[in-house]
Amino acid sequence: MNADRFQLYLASASPRRAELLEQIGMTFRRLAVDVPEVPRRNELAEVFVQRLALDKARAGWRTLAPDDPHPVLGADTAVVIDGEILGKPRDEDHFRAMFRRLSGREHEVLSAVALMTGTRKAVKISRSRVRFRPVGEAEMAAYWACGEPEGKAGGYAIQGRGAVFVDHLEGSYSGVMGLPLFETAELLGRFDISLW
Repeated sequence: MNADRFQLYLASASPRRAELLEQIGMTFRRLAVDVPEVPRRNELAEVFVQRLALDKARAGWRTLAPDDPHPVLGADTAVVIDGEILGKPRDEDHFRAMFRRLSGREHEVLSAVALMTGTRKAVKISRSRVRFRPVGEAEMAAYWACGEPEGKAGGYAIQGRGAVFVDHLEGSYSGVMGLPLFETAELLGRFDISLW
């Protein structure tokens, strides 16, 4: 990535989001943002992820000079089962409780992406359905021990070892990873940022 010439800012420390942007040829600079990822009381999951994506983009925008022409991209992903946002595992017990709910069942992954400048903002959301095969307790313990579930929505990474639990995916693989590329490309086009 050429550090002197770039197209946008990424308001995320996620290595996966950076890899996905690089995959579609985007040049960007990262912005460190600290946005609490806590749902509001009775907040629907789709409202939550869109709000957080915008909040992250807005937080990034506030760190820039007022005349900076580059847009800021923010994103958020939530794993939802039975209408509940699972979040990231706090510890192994929390992880196991989440995985017991996901085991042998289908859940939804909502991934929102937002783009913001000083005068414009837009957000899009991706919805995916993921079905896990049954997962045994020994596998849960081994998966937790490998370190991958920490810091991941729903406690798994589809692009890593967590892929072995996924029996079926309907929707966006990149959205489940954390940045839906189809929706991202649509937003970039709206802001006159070329992929080519």
